[in-house]
Amino acid sequence: MPELQDINIPNIGDFDQVEVIEVLVQAGQHVSVETPLITLESDKASMDIPCPLAGTVRELQLQVGDKVSEGDAILSMEPGEAEAVEPAAPAAPAPPEVAVAPAAPAVPQQTRPETPAAVPQPPPQTPSGAETVGSSHSARAHAGPAARRFARELGVDLGLVRGTGRKGRILKDDIKAFTRAVMSEQRVFGNAGGLALPEIPAVDFSRFGPVSTRTLTRMKRLSGQNLQRNWICVPHVTQFDEADITELEKFRRDRQADAKQHDVKLTLLSFLIKAVVVALKRFPEFNSSLSPNREELVLKQYYHISIAVNTDAGLVVPVLRDADQKSLYELAAGIRELGERARKRHLKKAELQGGCFTLSSLGGIGGTGFTPIINAPEVAILGVARARMQPCYVQERDAFVPRLILPIALSYDHRVIDGLAGVRFTACLCSLLADIRKVLL
Repeated sequence: MPELQDINIPNIGDFDQVEVIEVLVQAGQHVSVETPLITLESDKASMDIPCPLAGTVRELQLQVGDKVSEGDAILSMEPGEAEAVEPAAPAAPAPPEVAVAPAAPAVPQQTRPETPAAVPQPPPQTPSGAETVGSSHSARAHAGPAARRFARELGVDLGLVRGTGRKGRILKDDIKAFTRAVMSEQRVFGNAGGLALPEIPAVDFSRFGPVSTRTLTRMKRLSGQNLQRNWICVPHVTQFDEADITELEKFRRDRQADAKQHDVKLTLLSFLIKAVVVALKRFPEFNSSLSPNREELVLKQYYHISIAVNTDAGLVVPVLRDADQKSLYELAAGIRELGERARKRHLKKAELQGGCFTLSSLGGIGGTGFTPIINAPEVAILGVARARMQPCYVQERDAFVPRLILPIALSYDHRVIDGLAGVRFTACLCSLLADIRKVLL
């Protein structure tokens, strides 16, 4: 049996007691000269330690987490040639002074186009959303040289890979798992890039005490998926404000008798819709959606308002169409009808589509405010909580007077709407609600 040879840490400069963060080989593995054996990481840099000779690894002398210095043993190996790979059938030599084209993606023989040998073929495309290493995402990824080299060979953007190593370091196994997930379509990539999120670990809650289970309704499961997608994929910003609705509430109460003759109940939501439509006309970017390629803004010339309705089965968001063409009483009737149909699960599919802007009101329950989640592909949603009487300073009277204040929260897609536009929209809305007569202007 050939004599074993120890492979030690070479000269690594002024570094001492450097941590081993990755072991790249295992016992029985055949390695070639310059094959990376381990990865070290100091406070300033990470480095791969290559093998100085070819042979077979017999015994590892260290493991991840060990601290090493120059001269410490890495492994014992049996010197010799690296394991040979069965050669492929010899290819015909290229004609002299003719560049050989890089390999093209494999296609069936009967469909392979005839291409002259001297014409270079384009390299295979990487998956949509997975940029090649060296682009914006990969440059900031926490990975060692060996992992980066491996990702470069596969065309994987390290910025999309979740690392399972120490301090979130990306290992080769992470890149392999990512590639398998992409190939099996377990991760879906859009035109604007991909997303790989860590999963929440499973917990056996019965270990801590008695439990029971209840199956989620289909509506809750579907709405939950949509809410999760919207929260992850849309960059949310929420702008808070307060509207003085003292005069509006007085007007609403005065019109209740007339509303009763129209067989409706005039609620605050009807006035909110009226004010929102006016604000949407003044700020058309709030009445828009991003195009599928994320390069254009689709500005809508109609005003269909989505209304969040809570039911026993879960949250649904039916759409009140052409809100700009309806009177207060027609809006009130439409709100009531959609709410009743939603609770009875009688809504049609078309009544859940085509919304421009969503209203979510928790005023009838309570609360001082909340951050609503955007109902994509809409770009904004307004949440309102319970109005409260508060002392407000009135400069003209130089005194504090009781006023009915409505807390509002506007969440918007920051890809479409900037902070200044968000503030202007809520200020406009508060002004309209403070004096509902401005809706007519």
